Amino acid sequence: MKKSNLETALDLSPRMKIISLHLLLAVAMQSFCRADVTSLSAEHYKAFKDSSRFHEIHTTTNLPPTIVALCADDSGRLAEPGQKWEATDVITDAALPRKRLIWAATDGEHYVVHYERGGRAHSFHVLVTTFKKENYAKPKDRWRGVGDKLKDFPAFLDALLSGKLDDRPGHAH
Repeated sequence: MKKSNLETALDLSPRMKIISLHLLLAVAMQSFCRADVTSLSAEHYKAFKDSSRFHEIHTTTNLPPTIVALCADDSGRLAEPGQKWEATDVITDAALPRKRLIWAATDGEHYVVHYERGGRAHSFHVLVTTFKKENYAKPKDRWRGVGDKLKDFPAFLDALLSGKLDDRPGHAH
């Protein structure tokens, strides 16, 4: 028995609904997947407003050891910028660190550390913390984000203010 044009059109209706639903979900996911900074403290935002107070650091030896420890791999190692490190999950030299410093910046109290992490997925991380040598031995008020490689501290501020860093829980650091 041959179907009329109306019957054929009605048969496509459930398929069209499924396709429309998938398109709607794809568009909706774009808004849910936007990386917004949600938990950076007001103190840090206030400190970053006067970015001229910050100076960049390009070696781990110029960072407090307790801050390096927050960014280091499971063996406590953080490669210097430009040094060899294990960027993938294929370990060619177990003596090499799994993370590497890109740059850091500080005003003497607030620290921003940008580093990369190797493994199955090469990723770029930012640690923001407060550390006063004279008042306490451990950094506090920590925030972490993941995003693209950032050239320097001004690029970090731009990424932070434009929502290009993802601080949702669940990212390996």
